[in-house]
Amino acid sequence: MTQNINERAEAAATDGTADIETASEQTIDAGQIAQLEAEKTDLKDKLLRTLAEMENIRRRTERELADARTYGITSFARDVLSVSDNIRRALDAIPAEQRTADGPLKGFVDGIELTDRELVKTLARHGVTEISPRGEKFDPHLHQAMFEIPDASVPNGTVVQVMQTGFKIGERVLRPALVGVSKGGAKAPPALDDDTPII
Repeated sequence: MTQNINERAEAAATDGTADIETASEQTIDAGQIAQLEAEKTDLKDKLLRTLAEMENIRRRTERELADARTYGITSFARDVLSVSDNIRRALDAIPAEQRTADGPLKGFVDGIELTDRELVKTLARHGVTEISPRGEKFDPHLHQAMFEIPDASVPNGTVVQVMQTGFKIGERVLRPALVGVSKGGAKAPPALDDDTPII
């Protein structure tokens, strides 16, 4: 019986030691787990930031490529505009009565007009469009005022004469239209947008 008690005491002592060792292992494991969790959170944060940065770079690159496609011919188009201006000057130099009269000059005039139309179509295919604002309200972003014309019959600030046609490439102004603007008439009505109610 004494031997049984001793065995039980030894077993209890051994179990106590085992419990202490298991508890310390669990404590160490909990510390390591906390450290690994913090490391995992940090790496996940870095991964998400890297993915977001890569997406931003992709979008920026797409936007830059689209701009390069649209505006890459800007300097070439600007140089070609002088050719268009010279063609129009040649047409303007021919008197109107000689343009319509039959004869050798009519074929020449028709050829120049055809060349001008083809040049304008070719520019339009590449995103270069004309700004011909006669009768529109003066817009300093699209037009350059060369002079004012006193005219009470036209609202003040209206383009009444176009000296040189302007051009846009995409949404950017390639060359502003050189215009004459009315002065002294009634005030121009404000432009209505789609949201403005009509009373």
